[in-house]
Amino acid sequence: MTLYRFKKALSTPTPYLMFFGIALWLGCYYLFVEGWQLPRFNKLPGPVEVITEWLNPNPDWGMSLFTPIYYEHTLVSCRRILIAFAIATGVGVPLGLFMGWSKTFRDYSFPILETLRPIPILAWVPLAILMFSGLETPVIYLATLASLFVTTLNTLLGVDSIDEEYFRAARCLGAKPHHVFMHVVIPGALPFIFTGLQISIGVAWFSLVAAEMVSGEFGLGYLIVDAYMNVTYVIMVIGMLTLGFVGWFSAALVRIAGNRMMEWRVRALALEGR
Repeated sequence: MTLYRFKKALSTPTPYLMFFGIALWLGCYYLFVEGWQLPRFNKLPGPVEVITEWLNPNPDWGMSLFTPIYYEHTLVSCRRILIAFAIATGVGVPLGLFMGWSKTFRDYSFPILETLRPIPILAWVPLAILMFSGLETPVIYLATLASLFVTTLNTLLGVDSIDEEYFRAARCLGAKPHHVFMHVVIPGALPFIFTGLQISIGVAWFSLVAAEMVSGEFGLGYLIVDAYMNVTYVIMVIGMLTLGFVGWFSAALVRIAGNRMMEWRVRALALEGR
């Protein structure tokens, strides 16, 4: 099945447009920094310098794919994201389902959600440091908090998107409330849930990096700000690119899990030619 999907993808323009977009971005990056040396870009390391250092077994700046410290920073951030994303999903999905299912529960909880949601994640940093001891827990808390709002709101929208006819049909067939919840509400909200989870894990990544910059000791966010403070801009760009690749891969894993759990929807979209 994987090989079939890969061959089918190659028959569409999508992968070629993707590679063209990456090549276009690299070309502009090279021209702005190394080719034309524009005033706003002349202090940045060029793509040739970054890739050479990234793949260098004996890096000039002390970090590359061949140094253990590079993987230590990456794995620390991945572990924090895994914990934060699991907590946000475990709390946010049931919370959003119950908010959409019960009007009374929504009336109590939705104003709280909408009051806290616009507060920037950096505004929570002093409170997180006061509430939690150590350096690890505040970082995970901040990433969880940002991810939680997105997960809850998208799950709520998923329940609201279910056609009322499904509820009437279930009641006419004698379904009890908990049957309606299990067989109508949850499956009907799944597309929105997994769309929200893909957004949620991205939000968790940039919230984690912001938290690591101010209260972390290891991680990609700490690596980026430490490289900036020490004027090692090549390491800074390597950390940013690593963050982009790891974030893209984690979102892809969520998308694959969603497609596996919603094969009925994938088949329906395929029949529609989408």
